[in-house]
Amino acid sequence: MDDSRETLAAPKVIGIRRLKEPMPTPLKTRVFTVANQKGGVGKTTTAVNIAAALAMGGLKVLVIDLDPQGNACTALGIDREELDGMYEVLVNDVALADVVTKVAGFPHLECAPADVSLAGAEINMVSFVSREGRLKLALDKFLALREAQGARLDYVIIDCPPSLGLLTVNALTSAEEVLVPIQCEYYSLEGLSLLLKTLDQVKQMLNQRVRISTIVLTMFDSRTRLANDVANSVRQHFPNELIDIPIPRAVRVSEAPSFNQTVMTYDASSPGAIAYMGVAREIARRGSGETTNLTSGAHSA
Repeated sequence: MDDSRETLAAPKVIGIRRLKEPMPTPLKTRVFTVANQKGGVGKTTTAVNIAAALAMGGLKVLVIDLDPQGNACTALGIDREELDGMYEVLVNDVALADVVTKVAGFPHLECAPADVSLAGAEINMVSFVSREGRLKLALDKFLALREAQGARLDYVIIDCPPSLGLLTVNALTSAEEVLVPIQCEYYSLEGLSLLLKTLDQVKQMLNQRVRISTIVLTMFDSRTRLANDVANSVRQHFPNELIDIPIPRAVRVSEAPSFNQTVMTYDASSPGAIAYMGVAREIARRGSGETTNLTSGAHSA
C-alpha cells in the first residue's frame, strides 16, 4: 500500500508571523495591476505572496481576483464557489464591499473572489456603456467608503488573467501602477512587449496615469545561461522598474497553493518566501519615498 500521501499533511496556519520591523505606510492607497500576456510566469503566485507579505508588514491589503481560474482564491484559502464575486460586481452592479471577504489568519488581508461565472463576464459586458471602466467605478466607491470609515486601504493588488482582454483592460484602467512578473525565459519577454503596446493604448484612451512601476523576475535559476541573459536584458532596459531580487524556482512556492496557502505561511523560512518578502519590503519602501540597498533588502525581512 502506498503511504506517500501521509507526507502531504498541510501545516496549519495557527497565527501569522508579524515582522519585527513594520513596513512603511504609503501616503495614499496604491493600486497595482499584476499583468503579463504570457501565462505560467508566476503572476498569481507573485500577486498573492506580495499581498501576504505586505499584510504581514502591518499594511492593509485587498486582493482582487480578476482571473476566472480563481487561483488567487485558492492560495488564500477562499472557497469561491460559496461566495458572490467579481462577476456580480462587473456585470450586476453589486457593490465591491458586498463581495470582499477576510483572509483567514491575516488581520489586514482581504480578497474579492473570482466567482465561477467570471469567465462569461467579458461577453456579457460587450454591450455595456463604458465597459472598460466598470472595475474602476466599483473600486473608487469602495475606497471612498473605507476612507470614510477610517479604515483606508494601503494596497490594492489586482490579479489578471493571462490575456489582454476586457478584464485586463478594466484592471489597467483602475490602477496607477502595473507590476509585471517576468519568468526568466524568452517568451515572457514577448509577453512584456505585447503588454507595453496595450498599455500605450490604455494610456491614450482610458487612463493617462497608469505606468509600469515594478518588474519582478520569477522562476530564476542562476545555473542556466538563458535565465541570466533574460535577467541582464531586463536590468538593461528597465533599470528603474526592476526590483532586483529574483524569485528562485522553488518547490515550496509551487507546493503552497495545494494547501490553500501562500508560501509566506506555508514555509516562511524558504528561499522563495524570503525573496518575496524582500520584494514586498522594497515595494513598500519605494512607495514611502525611501531608498535602500536591494542586496540587503532581500535578507532584512
